[in-house]
Parts: sequence; structure tokens; C-alpha cells
Amino acid sequence: MINEKTAFGSGSATGARRAGSATGGWLGRFWKDSTGTMSYMAVAGSLVMMVFGGIGIDMIHAELKRTKVQNTLDRATLAAADLQQMLDPDFVVNDYFRAMDMSEALVSVDVETGLNYRRVVAEGYTTISSNFMQLIGVQNLQAEGVSAAEERINKVEVSLVLDISGSMENNDKMERLKSASQLFLDTIMTNQNHDLVSVSLVPYSEQVNVGPAVANHLNVDWRHGFSHCLEVPGSEFGSATLNTSITYEQTQHFQWNYFGNNDRDDTVCPQFSYEQITPFSMDREALKGQISQLQPRAGTSIFLGMKWATALLDPSSRAIADTQVSSGAAPMAVSGRPVDYDDEETIKTVVLMTDGQHDRSFRIQDWAYNSDSEIALWNRNNLWYYLVNNVSSRHWGAFYTQKYNAGMGDQLLDSICDAAKAQGIVVWGIGFEVTDHGAAVMQNCASSPSHFFRVEGAAIEDAFYAIARTINQLRLTQ
Repeated sequence: MINEKTAFGSGSATGARRAGSATGGWLGRFWKDSTGTMSYMAVAGSLVMMVFGGIGIDMIHAELKRTKVQNTLDRATLAAADLQQMLDPDFVVNDYFRAMDMSEALVSVDVETGLNYRRVVAEGYTTISSNFMQLIGVQNLQAEGVSAAEERINKVEVSLVLDISGSMENNDKMERLKSASQLFLDTIMTNQNHDLVSVSLVPYSEQVNVGPAVANHLNVDWRHGFSHCLEVPGSEFGSATLNTSITYEQTQHFQWNYFGNNDRDDTVCPQFSYEQITPFSMDREALKGQISQLQPRAGTSIFLGMKWATALLDPSSRAIADTQVSSGAAPMAVSGRPVDYDDEETIKTVVLMTDGQHDRSFRIQDWAYNSDSEIALWNRNNLWYYLVNNVSSRHWGAFYTQKYNAGMGDQLLDSICDAAKAQGIVVWGIGFEVTDHGAAVMQNCASSPSHFFRVEGAAIEDAFYAIARTINQLRLTQ
């Protein structure tokens, strides 16, 4: 037994020495092996790379903070500069920074307000503690920004052209138009700019009643005293100018378009005072009051509404504005309008609205409208009521003639729209529940496709409001 234990113990010691020798050899070889050893330069380079990587992280963090500060500044100054913003601009900017939990980052807010503008400049600054950059002695990083926003309402000359044709009676369209156009006036004619914006209101249907304020400045072959519609020669639609050198023919006073009762309210020329052009007005409430009285009448001649609207933006009609001022019908601020086209401080724009498209328009033959008694006859009688009750049907056609058709209307509108745009007048078009053809004609008239709105129902308010806000030119200035 002793010999066996001795033999066993002797064998274990030998195995241990062999294992130790094997382990020591592996460790020794590893210790002596220089093939994977990192040099001092490599260690130093790795440390440098780690530091620069950390610096990058610090800088990204700082840039994110700077972007947050700048974005908040931009949103805050834009809101504060809005002329419809009733809150104190300084409070608005501070409130934006409170909402972003960055009140300490707002350094200053400067507000400058004038008759036709508000400018807000704000500066932000904050520091960010560095992490890795402390290794190179930089304890903090800075995030700063500055933003300026301005809403400036330039002098504005507007021709607001509203369709009051008979089809506006359908689907509450007339009531929606009244609400939308009054919203437009409320938006563009504010208390801050009451003497900067003038509006010429041009209601139109089958004709345009220019009213005595305009007609008295023109040479007119007056035939009656019932209304003030004038026939415009086709050659005049190629120019924005109001031609004061020609003699205008007065539109006949009669009603065309009804059989049955002897109705005479919807004459070819709108005859009531609230249907006349109101030129160069700065009285928002008076304009809104006139709009509230409008009623659907007769046919649709968009080209005539556009012609008179354009003429009232052309310097050739300045004498009309000056007379309005001298008579007390307009304030002194209207004097000198329409200004020259190259006046950089003034925006000239037409807002042209229709719910339809051009159709035929008729006139009584000259032989049946050439005496005072005949003029009085058609004032007492609807044309078709008279013909049906007093004239044999085989003679009806001899009493009237067609003056315009749909194609002529489209061509004349195209001509006057081109003339307006050539002078730098901005033309906005609103097609209110129109056909595809009507939409195409109106879009072609507008200054660009983005200046045309095709709308249904209550969306007409959105269109008028969007146009008014665009004219008011809210913009970031830096």
C-alpha cells in the first residue's frame, strides 16, 4: 500500500510539473510575442480619436440646442409681428419660450410699430456644459440665435369685383358671397391701415353700372336717366387705360329675360344705387353695407366687370379719385390714386369673383329705341312681356339683336386680363361653384394658377380670407 501511495504521489507531482511547464511556456511565449503589441503612438492616437469623437458629440448637442433656440425665435417673432395679434408682442415672444421651457434662453425682444407695420426682433442665447471638450479646456458651449419678423401693409389699391348675376340666387350663394367679401374687407382694411388701403367695389351682372362718380368724367351719349351703364368698345379691352377721349354709348334701359309677369327689377343694366361702382373707398363699413344690399340680377358679363376694375387701378382714372376727395366723398389719403405703376410702395390688385361663365347678351334694335316715348315704353314693360302680349310672334326677332355671345366674352376677358397683368396688376380669381369651362377661363385670367381658387359652399370664405392675408404680406425678414 505504501509503495502504491508513493507511486501515486510521485505520478501526480510529475503531472503537475508537466502542466506547469506547459502553462508557463504558453504564457512565456505570449509575453515574449511582439507581433500584437500596441506602440505608445498607437495608444496616444486612440486616445486622441476618443477625444475628437467626444468633441463631435458635444458639438452635435450644441447644434441641436441652437436649432431649438432659433426655431423658437422664428415662430415667436412671426406670431408677435402679426398685426391682427392683439396681445403685447413682448408677451407673445416670452410665452413661446416659456412653453418650450427655455425662458432663460431669451435675451431680448425689440418691437417697432408704425402706421402700417410691426417689426419684432428677438435674440436668444444659452450655454451647454461640455463633457469631452473639458479635456481640452473648454467648459461650456454657446447656442445663440436672432430672428426678425415683420408684417407690413403697403399702400394697397384693390378692385373688388363681385358677380351679382341671376344664378347667384341658387344654393345660398349670394349670402355666402356677402359674408366672404365682408370678411375680406375686415381683414384687409384694419384700424392700423385705414388710410393705406383703398377699395373700388365693382358689382357686375350682364352690365356694370359705373355710377355718376365715374360716368361724369367721361363723354357719354346720354339717352335716359334710369341708370349709368356704358357700352365699352371691343378695342378698349386690349388696354388697362380708361379712355376719356371717346364718346361712350349709354346702355339701354330694359329687361330681357323673363316671360310671364311684367317684372322690371332685373334690367340688363343694374339700376339701383347700391349696384353702382363705389370708387376709391376707405370706408370699410360703408362698403360692407353696400354689399349687404346686393341682389341677384340678369346675366353674366365677367369681361365688363374686369374692364372697369382694371381701369380704376390705372393712373388714367386719377381725376375720378381727386374729384371724390374734393367733393368730400373720399378722404385726403385717396388723393393721387391710382398711383403710377412703378410706385414700389403700392400694391395694385384685382379680386375677380364669379359663379358662372359668359352667356349671350341682347339689346333692343335701334329702330325700337330711338325716341323718348320708346325709351319710356321699355321702362314700363319687360321686353318679352310686351312682345308676347302686343306683337305677333313672327315679328319678335325684329325687335332685338345679339351683342355678345359666350365666345366673345371669353376673348374680351382674356384681352383685359392680359392687359392688367402686363402692367403688373396682381389678378386673383375665385370660381364659386363654376363649370370646368368657367374654371379654365378664370384660371387663365389670374396671375398664376396659385392665384386662382375654385371653391364650393362655405369654402368661399377661406378663399377671400387667404387672398386678404397674402396681400397683407406677413413674412420673415431675416
